[in-house]
Amino acid sequence: MKVVGVKFRDHGRIYDYDSSGVALKERDIVVVETERGPEIGFVARMALERASEHFTKSLKKVMRLADQNDMEKGQRNLYREREAKRFCLVKIKEHNLPMKLIGVDSFLDGSKIVFYFVSEGRVDFRALVKDLAGAFKTRIEMRQVGVRNEAKMIGGLGTCGREFCCCAFLKEFEPVSVKMAKEQNLALNPQKISGACGRLMCCLAYEIETYTEMKKDLPKAGKRVVTPQGAGKVIQQNVMNQKVRVALDDGKEAEFGPTEIREESFFDRVRKGK
Repeated sequence: MKVVGVKFRDHGRIYDYDSSGVALKERDIVVVETERGPEIGFVARMALERASEHFTKSLKKVMRLADQNDMEKGQRNLYREREAKRFCLVKIKEHNLPMKLIGVDSFLDGSKIVFYFVSEGRVDFRALVKDLAGAFKTRIEMRQVGVRNEAKMIGGLGTCGREFCCCAFLKEFEPVSVKMAKEQNLALNPQKISGACGRLMCCLAYEIETYTEMKKDLPKAGKRVVTPQGAGKVIQQNVMNQKVRVALDDGKEAEFGPTEIREESFFDRVRKGK
């Protein structure tokens, strides 16, 4: 099976599509199947041979290369989205609604327009929907999203200098906790471990399993250990180098690997008279 990567916007995720039977090159404009019907996108990643077993569910197909009629329809759709956004912003202000409009998505066949917004609480937008339906003569859906989805839809660059993970490749938002930052010895400064959305960075979850595995053989900070240079207390773990820094009882500090040290026992303390 030939699989291409298709984007629907200049930013955002690349979606896998079955392009078997359609000869494509990069940046070709295509019409593809989606859950809401045919949509226009462009080829962002060239076709690769992939086994169908690689995917958890069957891929939707590239229907055809977009013709002039498809592209004109797509262009009209973009104009419609922009006009709908401008109109909606005016009406939100008129109705004094506590909501922030972040995106508008019009179905290619014109059957529905979806308005995405964020708000701290519930919003009574019935009057707004009435105005929108009257102006655009189609079904209107107001969809409230969270701050993470807001960042995903708007897009941008993270502190790493790369496109937001949620825009580029993440399919779902995984739970992220402060404990993950602690396990990776990161400074617990909210500005350092939070993304543009204000929530903990998604990438904190990427390496947590590796860190957890690598720390299994390293004693935790605060543990009393016996080293070749004497007893002391672990003050820091260096996970990448697989060493711990120990504050020795004689006032010195030194680093040791896990095979060089052992946990101080009751008998060790007895011998020292402690």
